[in-house]
Amino acid sequence: MQIKTLKALYKTNKEKSLFGRYINTKSIEPLLENLPSIFKVDAIGKSVKGENIYSVNIGNGRKKVLIWSQMHGNEATTTKALFDVFNFLSDSNVFSDTILNSCTLIAIPILNPDGALSYTRFNANGIDLNRDAQDLLQPESIALRQSFNDFQPDYCFNLHDQRTIFSAGKTNNPATVSFLSPAQDKSCSITKNRTIAMEIIGVMNAVLQKQLPNQVGVYDDAFNINCVGDTFQSLNVPTILFEAGHYKDDYEREKTREYIFQSLLVALKFIATESINGDNCKPYFDIPKNEKTFFDIIIRNAKLKINNESFILDIGVLYEERLIGNSIEFVPVINKISDLSEYFGHKEIDANNKCVSTSNLLELKVGYENDFVLINNIEYSLKL
Repeated sequence: MQIKTLKALYKTNKEKSLFGRYINTKSIEPLLENLPSIFKVDAIGKSVKGENIYSVNIGNGRKKVLIWSQMHGNEATTTKALFDVFNFLSDSNVFSDTILNSCTLIAIPILNPDGALSYTRFNANGIDLNRDAQDLLQPESIALRQSFNDFQPDYCFNLHDQRTIFSAGKTNNPATVSFLSPAQDKSCSITKNRTIAMEIIGVMNAVLQKQLPNQVGVYDDAFNINCVGDTFQSLNVPTILFEAGHYKDDYEREKTREYIFQSLLVALKFIATESINGDNCKPYFDIPKNEKTFFDIIIRNAKLKINNESFILDIGVLYEERLIGNSIEFVPVINKISDLSEYFGHKEIDANNKCVSTSNLLELKVGYENDFVLINNIEYSLKL
């Protein structure tokens, strides 16, 4: 598929009412109500706090794809991309008609409404839904599993966000998009349905590499049957994990959103038009594994006083995302003080062996949070 076409489709179909990191059920309900009649919207269950869990059904083809987003409430980039895809599918054209005539899609835009509202990974019971695939103790997990059982999908897309710490291999390249064909047994066997998922990932990666060279990664496939992807894979349904990651200066994940939109369209068209048997899975194994090599900020060569002794060290800062009112604030917090020569910063400041301290001239410690530090008594901002 031509990159120019994909970029034009994103520009045309981007849902402008959704922006930033904080997306909850109230954000999407007006959009669901206004979807064209070719979409069928259902409430497939209730959250712990009684919020509706919605599904969107579209298409009439024999190839069935189940998609869910915001299993973790603070991972909304893929939800935005889903509504961009809905806009694209609303407009009848050769591309969208090909998908809808060959595929039937069920998408759950927000599986964890309570977590989305409070901007937390967990549901209202403090449970990670991605560890509840076997016990099915939470109503949200039950709703997803019931959809899976009733729909009997041929493919599953498990949509997430990942932290800014991840790189594509041990490099200075952020993992802007990552994928995984999850394991389905403890031996991480390369099974038929895994290779089918791998083949689809390889096709998406080929498109992304033309725009994001060396910025696509794959997750470690260590097996955990309590995870939803591993469970569905173990039930012999090819399952793909999508992870929206960091793009330079894109903390609102609007650029990454575009690449998830493109990836979804590429995957759906490939499923719609091809008989996928996994024979062409080799490109998947060329994608580098995700590594944790990044901090949001690194202050290099900082002269620090620790217990009345002076050291030249590096300072690693990570942003902590906090819900303040109806928006997310990125609070800089010192995460590590050490030799960080094997790490990279999305932003780097060279202290040139000058003294670095808190705003009130105290020594810096792990856990310190503030919008700026002093370097040789000059204020340096750590804010976005």
